[in-house]
Amino acid sequence: MDFVPADLFDRLEAFYDAVPRDAARPEEHGALVLFVRDGAGWPFYARPRLDATEPPSLADVMAVRERQRELGLPEAFEWVHERTPDLLAVARSAGLAVLEAPLMVLEAAALPEVGSLTDVPVRVLDPTDADFAAAVAARRAVAAVGFAAAGTAPGDAGPAQRDAAITELDVAALDEERVRIADGRRISVIAGTPTQGALASGMAMRVGDVAEIAGVATLPSARRRGLGAAVTAALAHELRAAGTDLIFLSAGSEEIARVYLRVGFRRVGTACIAEPAPVLP
Repeated sequence: MDFVPADLFDRLEAFYDAVPRDAARPEEHGALVLFVRDGAGWPFYARPRLDATEPPSLADVMAVRERQRELGLPEAFEWVHERTPDLLAVARSAGLAVLEAPLMVLEAAALPEVGSLTDVPVRVLDPTDADFAAAVAARRAVAAVGFAAAGTAPGDAGPAQRDAAITELDVAALDEERVRIADGRRISVIAGTPTQGALASGMAMRVGDVAEIAGVATLPSARRRGLGAAVTAALAHELRAAGTDLIFLSAGSEEIARVYLRVGFRRVGTACIAEPAPVLP
């Protein structure tokens, strides 16, 4: 694991805490805070409170899970292991399955040019484009199909499955996307060809000079062509141009982390993502 600056985890914690606050209300439950989204949209998580003096307890976790069920929300928890190491055992004792995802930070000097990774055109979405709504819908559909077939192995699902997954965005969701891109809080990217359409996609969320790259996905039929790496590099270049000096991401597995190594990311820790463990027969 690479050298970690002393203030790195402080900056990451501040970012994780800030991202939901303009779209959700915080509810404190002991040493945890649950972010409850106002209105429609992707639901948020619970995570350790910034000002907590003790690690979250089993009672805290169970109280949050009860509240999430009451609100009809996913029972989801996220935290950085190096910052809150005791929560891993507590979450597992509460019956949660925990994904330990490589937490990676960009070394700017190692960031390659997008064109060195693929010959497929990569496009940064612009809210003033006439096809902006269709492009956002395509980005989301690529992610839905890509994440349904986890990993990096090629597969059969491709443009036809992407088109079947496209749904029309409601006005509020589209307006939110426009506003967040326009003010620099979000960047959206798609990679594709005129004949096949969008084949890979990704996005970034930015707060001040810190940003997280997330949702990078490639249609299984288009994998092993450098598209995920190219999308990630394009997002990183845009963020760097906007003055972002800390760019990070969480890889879904060690296999996926190897893709990000090609783009200049290095592992600095572990991001934990917890949800109820499946009930086995």
